[in-house]
Amino acid sequence: MKTTVTELADSRVRVQVEVAPGELEGSIERKARQLGRELKLPGFRRGKVPAPLVIQRIGREAVLEQAIRDALSSWYSAAIDSAGIVPVGDPQLDLGALPPDGEGLEFSIEIGVVPKAELGSFDELEVPRREPVVEDELIEREIELIRERLARLETAARPAAEGDFLVVDYRGWLAPGGSRGSSRGRGKRLPGGDGRDQLVELGGGNLIEGFEQGLLGAEAGETRTVEVSFPPGYDNVELAGREATLEVTVKEVKAKQLPAVDEDFAIDAGFDGMQELREEVRARLLELERARVEGEFRQAALDAVVARARVGVTPELVKARAREMWERMLRALSRRGISPEGYAQISGRSEPQTLADLEPEAEQALRREAVLTAIVAAEGVTISDEELLGAVAPTAEHEGIEPAALLEQLRSAGRLEDLREEQAARKAVELIAARAQPISVGQAQARERLWTPGQERPEEPAAAAAPDRLWTPADHTPAS
Repeated sequence: MKTTVTELADSRVRVQVEVAPGELEGSIERKARQLGRELKLPGFRRGKVPAPLVIQRIGREAVLEQAIRDALSSWYSAAIDSAGIVPVGDPQLDLGALPPDGEGLEFSIEIGVVPKAELGSFDELEVPRREPVVEDELIEREIELIRERLARLETAARPAAEGDFLVVDYRGWLAPGGSRGSSRGRGKRLPGGDGRDQLVELGGGNLIEGFEQGLLGAEAGETRTVEVSFPPGYDNVELAGREATLEVTVKEVKAKQLPAVDEDFAIDAGFDGMQELREEVRARLLELERARVEGEFRQAALDAVVARARVGVTPELVKARAREMWERMLRALSRRGISPEGYAQISGRSEPQTLADLEPEAEQALRREAVLTAIVAAEGVTISDEELLGAVAPTAEHEGIEPAALLEQLRSAGRLEDLREEQAARKAVELIAARAQPISVGQAQARERLWTPGQERPEEPAAAAAPDRLWTPADHTPAS
C-alpha cells in the first residue's frame, strides 16, 4: 500500500491510497473462496468450487465489489497508520471507479486531524500545588467502612425496616400488556423470576423499582404481592420498561449489627489497637492524597503550557471530537446494559444537549493533544522497548502472561505504535511537570487578585481548579 498526504485548510488532510494489484487480487481470491462455500456447481462438492470458477460464475465485478467492501476498513486503518496522522471525526471516502483486471485500487480519504501547535516557552513555569492533607472526617469515614465489612447479621423478631436484610422466596409474572401504563395483574411467568433463599437488602438501592418498598414492614412467615417496574435501560431487553408482579414469602428478617469502635474491633480488623488502626488508615489516605496532588500538579502544568501555545482548533474539529467522546460513552454504557434512551432518561439530557456539554472538554482535549505532540517532536522524546515492557507489565500480570508476549500481541494487532505514542505523550507530561516550579495555592490566588479587567493577564495561568484526575492521551481514543 502506498499513501500520499496532502494538507488542506482547517486541520484537514487528504490521503491518497494505492492498493497494489497483488493485494487486491488476493482479496478477490479470498472473497471468491468464501462465496464458493455456498455455491453449487455440477462436478464439485459443496464448498470445493475453485476461486476462478466462482469468479467466472458470479462475475469479477460482483466479487470485486464485495472484496473491497470486506477489506476497506483494514485498508483504511493501514492507510491512516502509514500516513502517520491522528484522525478526528468521520472520514469522507472516495472510491472512484473499480479497477480493471491486473490493476490496483486507488481511493482517497479526507478527514480532520489533530491541529499543529505553536509552542510558547514552558521554562520558568510556575504552577500551583496544594499540600496533601487528610482530614479527620475522612479517617472516620474509612473506619465506618471497616465497621460495615465486619458487621454481622442477626435475626430480628420484628417487622422489616430500612437497612434490614431479608431471606425470601419469590415467584414472578409479567403484567398483561407488559409496558408502563398497562393494567396491573398476572400475565406469563417472568423469565428467571423464581428464587429461593435469596438475601435482599432494604434501602440499598440495588433492587428494581417497587421491590424494596413493597417489603417494608413485612415479618417472617408473611407472603406479600409486590408490583415492580423494570427500568427502560435494563440489561435484559425482554424486560426493559416492563412491569411485573412478584409473590414474595419472607422467611427471615435480619438486622445488621455494627461492631463498637474499640480495641476488640481493631484486633478483628488485624491491628494491635485503635491507635495503630488510625495511624494505618491515615498513612494510606495520605499516600492516596499525595498521588492525587501530584496528578493535579501535572495536569495544571500541562494546561499552563497549553494556555501559552497557539493551536488552531476549528468548531468542526471540536464537534467531531465531542461526537467521538459521546460514542465512546455509549459503548461503555452498553457494556453496563444501559441504552442511549435509558441514559437520556437518567441524565435528563438529550443527545444534542450532551454533545453540546462535551464540546468544552473536547476542545481542551484537542489542544492538549496538539501540545503534547509538538513537545514530543521538539524534545525528541522516544520510548524504548524496555519502557514498553514496563508499561504493559501490570496488564500482563493481570492477564497471566509475559509482558513480551503481550507486546507481541499488540504488534500483531497493529496497536504497538499507538502504545508507543501514548507513552511518549505521558513522558512529555512528566517532562513539563519536572520543569515547572511549584508555588502555593495562596501565591497563585494572590497573583490572580492582582489582575484587574482591562489589564493583560500574566503569562502563566491563574490557579484554576484542577480536575479530579490527570488527563492522558488515551482519554480521547474511542474504545474498540
